[in-house]
Parts: sequence; structure tokens; C-alpha cells
Amino acid sequence: MEKNIYDLGNEKVGLLIKKYYWPAFISVFVSSLYNIVDRIFIGQGVGSAALAALSIVFPIMLIMMAFGMLFGVGTGVQVSISLGENNRVKAEKTLGNGFSLMILVSIFVTILIYIIKDSLLEMFGATDETIGFAQDYLMIILPAVIFQVVGFSLNNVIRSEGNAKVAMYSMLISAGANIILDPIFIFGFGMGVKGAAWATVISMVLMTVWVLVHFLKRRSVVFLHFKYMRLEYSIVKDIIAIGMAPFSMQIAASVVHALLNIQLVKFGNDVAVAANGVVMSVMSMIFMCIVAVNMAIQPIIGYNFGARNFERVKATLFKGIKYASIIAVGGFIIVELFPGTIVKMFNHEDRELYEIGVRGIRIGLAMTSLVGFQVVVGNYFQSTGKAGLAILISLLRQVIVLTPLILILPEVMGLDGVWLSLPISGFVSSLVVAYFFRKEVLRLNELIGSRDKLL
Repeated sequence: MEKNIYDLGNEKVGLLIKKYYWPAFISVFVSSLYNIVDRIFIGQGVGSAALAALSIVFPIMLIMMAFGMLFGVGTGVQVSISLGENNRVKAEKTLGNGFSLMILVSIFVTILIYIIKDSLLEMFGATDETIGFAQDYLMIILPAVIFQVVGFSLNNVIRSEGNAKVAMYSMLISAGANIILDPIFIFGFGMGVKGAAWATVISMVLMTVWVLVHFLKRRSVVFLHFKYMRLEYSIVKDIIAIGMAPFSMQIAASVVHALLNIQLVKFGNDVAVAANGVVMSVMSMIFMCIVAVNMAIQPIIGYNFGARNFERVKATLFKGIKYASIIAVGGFIIVELFPGTIVKMFNHEDRELYEIGVRGIRIGLAMTSLVGFQVVVGNYFQSTGKAGLAILISLLRQVIVLTPLILILPEVMGLDGVWLSLPISGFVSSLVVAYFFRKEVLRLNELIGSRDKLL
């Protein structure tokens, strides 16, 4: 475990990123895949109405995941920085406080969503044809929120302490169980949407058990101590401040996804909502492959920023942008060349779904090549403790620019306006991110120069 910490500050940056990237990539790819597999099995086995229902429940799932991001990323970044400062006690206090927050808030969120679930589903675009499927899925998923939040959050901490392979195994166990159980429950037992929900719940429980064993059996760099679970204001504040950026991004994604569904129903129909599920699945797959780059560079940046090794921080940032951009461009090429094949994976019989889905992919993902740069720069600010700027960058594409476009463009262009809002917001927000990126590179150069003079 000490070697993991040593490597963060001394191993060649390129080799270290590759070492952390592949376990992270396998983790998020499989994780993203099992969400997509849910939709594929539901679309093929139940129909487009059930596929639309999953798209309607998805914003609620994003809200649940947002709290996993809030405490997982917030705790993980603070653990990385504390280890970089050689302050193990603070790192373990952060882990204990983060764990308590995961438990308390997930219970609160579960109760709150249960109380307002019907209103949420209607607000997020449910119609008479889809609300039954949506309710069936949500009622099974809700009690498992605590497992989703705890499992995802602690897995992020495992990755932040340099245990990328252990974090990968967590996702393989969870996603593998879901992929295996989906066809058994949906087709074998004839449970339909309920079967997909039960497969997801079981996979969440398995991951949570795995990550808890990791920390309780002392296989980790930082240990989970009961005495550190008592909340301390300063630690809680730091966790929330850092985690607020990805939390805001997830909440924003939930709101925007719901707004997209509402506009798609208004200017299209339930099939357009189902098509949006396909578009978002593809976007999620590309996005999560880029997130794997973030997972790889976050502990490197966090540790070296804490150790004031700014030249190493800069090198990691630039390599992260390079790798993420390669993934984004590759994803763009694939989706623009084979949109029809992608749509048929989810349902090969519904002609209307095919036509709307192909057009949605071609237009909606037209600026995918810019996503890598935006995501990595936002993650950099998050990893170095600049919570406010990280939040701004996170909200730019998904709320500040996108929301007005979703409301305005369809009034002029109809259904195409909904899809077109996505690439326009991506382009505009990239220009703003480029401005902040340039300023930060200049600042890093100054810090590197100052440190060299001291040495």
C-alpha cells in the first residue's frame, strides 16, 4: 500500500495514468454497459413503452447517483490531498465522516422520493401508457438507495487511495451480476420491468458488501474506524465543498433529462422519449469512458497538488486532456457512422423508434468530440479544491446554456430543436471552459517557477 502512495509522487505520469486508467475504464465501461443492457433487454423483451418508462425513471436514478458523487468524490479527493500532505489521521477522519454522511443522507433521500414519487414521475414526463412501468421499476429500486450511495461512494475512495484494481473488481462484481440476472429475471421468470429492477438491486447490494469488506478487513491504505464516524463540521464542510461540483452536475443532468422528456412528449410522443433513452445511453457510454480518465488522473493530481509538485500536476492535466479527447473523437466517429445499428440494439421492430432515434443520435451527439476537454478540465478544478469553478464548469453545459435552448429551440424547430440544443450547448460551454483553462495554465506556470526558485 505504501508503494501506491510512493508511485503517485514518483512514477512517470504517462505510465501511472495508464496503470490507473485500464482498471477504471473496465469499471465504468461495465457499469455503463449494465445500465444499457437493462434498456436493451426491456426494449427487446417488453417494448418501446417500457423503454420510455426507464427513460422517465432515469432522472430519479441520477438524483440518487448525485449523492453518491457528492460524498464519494468529496471524500475521495480529500483523502488524496490528505495522503499527499502525509496526514493519515485526517484521511481516516474524512473517510469516517464521509461514511456517516452516506448513511444518513441516503435514508433521507429514500423517504423523500417515496413521498413525492408519483408527482416526480408525472413531472418527468410519464403518461398513462408509461407510468405503470415506471412505478413498478421505481418501487423496487427505492429501498436500495442506501446501497447505491454507500457502494458507489466508498468505491470512489478505494480508487482515490490508489487501489484502482480493487475498485475495478467492485464494478465487475456488481455489473456482472446485473448482466447475468437481467435476462434470467426478465425473460426466464417473465418479470419484465420488475425483473430488471430486482437485478439492479441485487447488484447494488453485492458491490456494497465488497467495498465494506475492503475497509473493515484492513486491506486498504486508509481504514474505516468507528471513532471517526462522528461528524466534524470542518471535515463535512470540506467533503461537501469538493463533492458539490459533481453533485450539481448530476442534479443538473436529472433536471435536464426530465426537461428533455417533457419537451419530447410535447413536440413528439412516447416513442420520442424512448428514443431519448437510446441517445442518453450512447452519450453515457462515451461520457463514462472519459470519466475513466478522470478517475485515473484524480488521485495523481490530488496527491501532487497536496505535495505542491505543480509540474507533475500540469503534466497529468495535459495528458488527461489528450487521452479524453482521443476517446471523445473516437466515440463521435462511431455514433455518426452507425446510428441505425445502435438503435436496433434496443428495439429492432419499431420503425418509428428507429427513425426518431437515428436523427436524435446524429444531431444530439454532433459535438461529442469536445466533451473530453470539458470533463477533464472540470475534474482538475474539483481535484485541486476549486469547488466554485468546478461547479460553474459542470453547470455550464447542462444548465446555464442548455436549459434555455431546450425551452426555446423546439418552439421554432419542433422535435429537431430538442436534439439541436445538445450540440449547441456543448460548443458554447467549451469556449468558456477554454478561457478558464488558459488562466489556470498560466497560474500553474507561475507556481512551478516560484517553486523552482525556492529549490
